[in-house]
Amino acid sequence: MQIKKLLSLGLAALALGTCSQVYSQIVENPDWKELDVPPPPSFNKDKLIPIEMPAYVALRFGVDPATLTVTNDGVVRYVMVASGSSGSVNAMYEGIRCASGEFKTYARLSSSGQWVPLKDPQWRRLNDNNTSKHALALARQGACDGRSAVARTVQVIVSTLQNRQLRNNQ
Repeated sequence: MQIKKLLSLGLAALALGTCSQVYSQIVENPDWKELDVPPPPSFNKDKLIPIEMPAYVALRFGVDPATLTVTNDGVVRYVMVASGSSGSVNAMYEGIRCASGEFKTYARLSSSGQWVPLKDPQWRRLNDNNTSKHALALARQGACDGRSAVARTVQVIVSTLQNRQLRNNQ
C-alpha cells in the first residue's frame, strides 16, 4: 500500500511540474514592456550563419552575427537574410521574445537597399501557421534556451549557431 501511495504522489508531482511548465509559457508578465527599438543595423551578407530550414523551403536563410542583440526586455533582435537561387536577397529586421514564444518584424529591406519600417509591427506566435518559419528555426537553433528563456548572451547564440553548422557540415 505504501508503494502505491508513493507512486501516486510521484505521478501527481510530475503532472503538476509539467502543468506549471506549460502554464509558465502561456501566462505572460502583465507589466512587460518592450524597450525602444533601435534602427535596423547594417548587415554583411558574406558573413551570414546559415539557419537550417526544412527541405521544402526554397530560400536559404542566414543571420548576420554582428546584428544580434539581447536586450534587457528579453528580446533577441537580428537581421535575417533570405536568398533565392536566382540571387535575389531579402532582409528583415526582427525580434524574438522567447518568454512568450513570439516574434516581430520591425523593418524590411527595400529593393533600393533602404530599410522600410513596418507601420504597426505586431508580435506574432512563432509556431503559427505562417510563412515566417525562419524565426521559429532561429529560436530553436540558438536564440532561445529551451522553449521560454532567451539565450544568455549574443556570444552564446553565435557559438550555438556556429557549432550546429559545423556538426551539419561533418
